[in-house]
Amino acid sequence: MTDSGPKADLHRYLRFAREAMLWKLDGLSEYDVRRPMTPTGTNLLGLVKHLGIVEFGYFGDTFARPYDEPITEQDFVADPTADMWATAEESRADIIEFYRRAWAHADATIDSLDLTAEGSVPWWSEDQRTVNLHRILVHVAAETNRHVGHADIIRELIDGTTGLLADNDNMPTRDPNWWQHHRAELERAAKQAAGSA
Repeated sequence: MTDSGPKADLHRYLRFAREAMLWKLDGLSEYDVRRPMTPTGTNLLGLVKHLGIVEFGYFGDTFARPYDEPITEQDFVADPTADMWATAEESRADIIEFYRRAWAHADATIDSLDLTAEGSVPWWSEDQRTVNLHRILVHVAAETNRHVGHADIIRELIDGTTGLLADNDNMPTRDPNWWQHHRAELERAAKQAAGSA
């Protein structure tokens, strides 16, 4: 039986989102996992890198739990988006492994502290800085799920792959003809609404 309770539930949702994020990379070329798919450059591997930094920061720095990672070497002054994309020298395997090390570090923090354990988020405003593990678990689970939503859309734009996980796409059908008809119906409704506004 799976553990239950607020801490176990939050941790389970975080773990599920992590796996969903990595699944979005499966089967794609090096170009496709890195290519910017929005005007602001959002890309799949960058989201993974960002989430690794998020977990080290919130579950490490916030609770004074040290880690040995090269995060501080990123030049965020020269490039404030340095955590949102992978350089040509950073391999997919390296970034995935970095994210998995962030999971292990975060999981050790989560397992060792009570939900009421206090920490301090150095980059938050003074009046918001003092937090507890419960708030950080909620924050990071929400942020991870938000970025998984971004990844859902990016992956669909790249090759049409949709859904939660490989074994559970959570979609009503896989029939491309049905989806083409559905999209056409939505387009008609949007045009009709725009014409009647």
